[in-house]
Amino acid sequence: MNTLQAGDNAPSFTLENQNGETVALSALLEANQVLVYFYPKALTPGCTVQAEQLRDHKAQLAELNTVAVGISPDPVKKLKNFETKKELNFDLLSDEDHAIADAFGVWGLKKFMGKEYDGIHRISFLIGQDGVIKHVFNKFKTKEHHQVVIDHLSAQ
Repeated sequence: MNTLQAGDNAPSFTLENQNGETVALSALLEANQVLVYFYPKALTPGCTVQAEQLRDHKAQLAELNTVAVGISPDPVKKLKNFETKKELNFDLLSDEDHAIADAFGVWGLKKFMGKEYDGIHRISFLIGQDGVIKHVFNKFKTKEHHQVVIDHLSAQ
């Protein structure tokens, strides 16, 4: 796994969101910097807490010229279920073949309960409007992710 770092150009992507609409990173960057956060699986405890915190702090992120978008290998239908059940208010993007996760360097070997498997590592990237990664968030607890991001943005 070779994770992208601050200063690297973010890979461009166009993926389907929970509503089956195509969302392009380039379009998002026209108005804001973008927090691209990768998460393993919709409707699991850690991923739910992380998404709910971003939902609840969307206005605070907007004040800091930032929009969040989540990417997971879940199919569109599962993302729609996640959005509906948890009343999420931002785009969840489906990367079923994990091509975008691979491009960002967040797909790789994981260990859980003694088993090894390939999957998405929970890492977030702050991408400036110029398409360059400004910061990588890779050390946080899911329930504190939003605050780590907001603290970083507020300090800029």
